[in-house]
Amino acid sequence: MDRRELIQTGTAAAAGITLLKPLTAFGYAANSAIRHGLLGCGNRGTSVANSFSQNTTAQVVAIADFFPDNLAAGRSHFDQLNAGLGRAAIDGKLLFHGPHAFEQLAASDIDLIQISTPPFFHVQHLEAAVASGKHVYCEKPVGIDIHQANHALEIAKRVKSTQSVDVGFQCRNAPPLAAIAERIHAGALGKIALASGIYYAPASTEKNRPGAGADEYRLRNWLWDRAISGDILVEQNIHIIDLCNWLLGAHPLKATATGGRNILTHFGDCWDNYQVDFTYPGDAHLSFSSTQFGVDGVFDAGLRLFGADGSAAVPYSGPVQITGKQAWLWQDPASASPAPASGTGKFAANGAFSDNLAFADRDKERTFIDSITSGNCHNQIAAGVETALSCMLGRMAGLQRHEVTWEDLLANGETYQLGFSLEQFS
Repeated sequence: MDRRELIQTGTAAAAGITLLKPLTAFGYAANSAIRHGLLGCGNRGTSVANSFSQNTTAQVVAIADFFPDNLAAGRSHFDQLNAGLGRAAIDGKLLFHGPHAFEQLAASDIDLIQISTPPFFHVQHLEAAVASGKHVYCEKPVGIDIHQANHALEIAKRVKSTQSVDVGFQCRNAPPLAAIAERIHAGALGKIALASGIYYAPASTEKNRPGAGADEYRLRNWLWDRAISGDILVEQNIHIIDLCNWLLGAHPLKATATGGRNILTHFGDCWDNYQVDFTYPGDAHLSFSSTQFGVDGVFDAGLRLFGADGSAAVPYSGPVQITGKQAWLWQDPASASPAPASGTGKFAANGAFSDNLAFADRDKERTFIDSITSGNCHNQIAAGVETALSCMLGRMAGLQRHEVTWEDLLANGETYQLGFSLEQFS
């Protein structure tokens, strides 16, 4: 299977919905607990693991992190959560920290590994998890450079038919967004010529520990570091780019971009703003704008698409609707009124958004667990790589200050280095 076939196969799997069966080839009963291991006890990792615990049969039985203090906080949190759910505390033998914690977790007696470490490590940790035969839920992005993206595609070929591997693009599972996607894919907008996307977010906050050295400081503040995060376009804005790829059914062919680090003065080299023009097949264009700075907490994210027969609004907060020949407005079946007006959403650093994404994590996780218990396993690595590469295309265009094509990107061989040894944290 070549790269194009692998990406197309992964994209189709990512869009699929898996139905639950009573029993599976693994012998899981429909109500059997899935033994869940969390790799990365930070804000987002803890939030996702909470949601798994509260909305599925997955039970957190093991945790791992680079740092002992994060591990201790994670143990306290999940012991309390498990107690409230009538479940056992985490066995001390299933607590792992340090640079080899991911290997120890992969070797342990669990069913599922959730990868919520800084993005630079996703592909390395994905490889160990897949090799162990575990099911894997990997946060985006699947790779922060071309070398990692290629490596991930090789890993995708080694996923067994009895393994499910999901990538954390939960927005696709948000009920309002899934509903409008169905209509757009059915042709409600006619030929689409233009899309406009935004992701305006506040600055991330500093994380520090007294006495921490420079390398530890970089790891704890990985959102500020391009080599560890991939920059805001690849790490955060990726959700909107993924929605556009999904709704247009393709990845961009080329990009031009501007932006820079014009406001932020703290440590790091990530840009605080981007303006990218992506060109898709059929000469469709996505104009994308992003910020990550400010003290006023302003947040807004979403996508609009414009076609020959109408336009569509796909915001994180506000009415999800189509205007034109096939006018339609999302309305929550459990509510008598449509979504709130635009601009009422709040930024959630842990990814647990309200409004239109209120059930995104829940439904994504339920679909994933259903794929495990039903035996209808799927592999989303290639789809995750396709979106990650789309964001790298915009990043490269911005950094190089000229147009970059998809072929230019793949031929570039771009690679980022961590620049220090993790063994110091053993």
